[in-house]
Amino acid sequence: MPPIGDRQPIFLATRSEISTFTADIIMAKSNIYRFCTGPWNWSAGQDPYGPPTRTEISFDRKLTELKKIGFEAMMFHDDDAVPEIDAKSGAQVLKEAKELKKRLDGEGITAEMVAPRLWFHPNTVDGAFTSNDPKSRQYAIDRSRRTIDIANALGTDLMVLWLAREGTYIRESKNGRRCVDLLVAALDAMLAHDKKIRLAIEPKPNEPMDVAYLPTIGHALAVAQLTRDSKRVGCLIESAHAILAGLDPADEIDFAMAFGKLWSLHLNDQNGLKFDQDKPFGSNNLRVAFNQVRALERNGYGQKGEYVCFDVHPFRTTQQEHWSAHLSNSRDTFLRLLEKARSYPEKQAEQLIADRNYQDLDQLVIEHLLGGK
Repeated sequence: MPPIGDRQPIFLATRSEISTFTADIIMAKSNIYRFCTGPWNWSAGQDPYGPPTRTEISFDRKLTELKKIGFEAMMFHDDDAVPEIDAKSGAQVLKEAKELKKRLDGEGITAEMVAPRLWFHPNTVDGAFTSNDPKSRQYAIDRSRRTIDIANALGTDLMVLWLAREGTYIRESKNGRRCVDLLVAALDAMLAHDKKIRLAIEPKPNEPMDVAYLPTIGHALAVAQLTRDSKRVGCLIESAHAILAGLDPADEIDFAMAFGKLWSLHLNDQNGLKFDQDKPFGSNNLRVAFNQVRALERNGYGQKGEYVCFDVHPFRTTQQEHWSAHLSNSRDTFLRLLEKARSYPEKQAEQLIADRNYQDLDQLVIEHLLGGK
């Protein structure tokens, strides 16, 4: 990493809880990290058991708010960028995507990635790329190609694939081996459509499907090796998805970066093996969050332009006036843990490891997070 003074900081601390001294340290040291979120992360509070609890926020207001809270980029689903995408011609889709690019440029915001939303349309009820219906599979591939065109128009070479319905409710309804072949064929079709696009697979073990075909980063990177251009197939890690698979997100980060394949990530938190909660980063387990930041640091995440994205939602009980707090809180937690990662007593920890004194190592981590004795 270059000396602190060599680059301009990109974040100005605003939290009153952070002392001026600590804020200056964080600002100076955080200049390789850039922050991102999606328009869906300002949710209105609706869940499967109840209606919205807040007024929906306009997209224009979200764009304006993004810079205010210290974020530089926005991630998009294809129909976030171009609403009602299936009802529009290819020319109209490109026209609207280019218009959005102008709006983003005007606000000083970058499009981090675009993802095809392949879990809403009736054609994807039985899966998208692994549907038993060939017409539905073709729909998914065609829509993904259109998403690549949107990504090009927005100035990003990254397309994320959350394979939401690529799995089964009834295992006998599909042939797992055949579905691997279908996934590879779909990835190959996307890679052939554009010679520069990079595909980042976002694994999740369940929900909405009972069991997914690519539940972990290992599965995603294994499938990447079967494609026509594996160098352009990587992954996106989401903290909550790793926890839902019974894994440590920090281990998933280390694993993906060992292959040079972590091209984006969704930091959030999760309380156990249940539905995807998208809690603010560090909300449920601060130590797990700390280890994720350490993993990003030791692997140099962000030095090739990758963004730290927060896929978090406000609690359903959140009031309208606090509509962005979950995002600014997540970023502030990340930056505080970044300082903890960079001030971690490495030499002391190394000696404890050499002595196999993991009991005191455990306490060392706890005391470091608590601020010392």
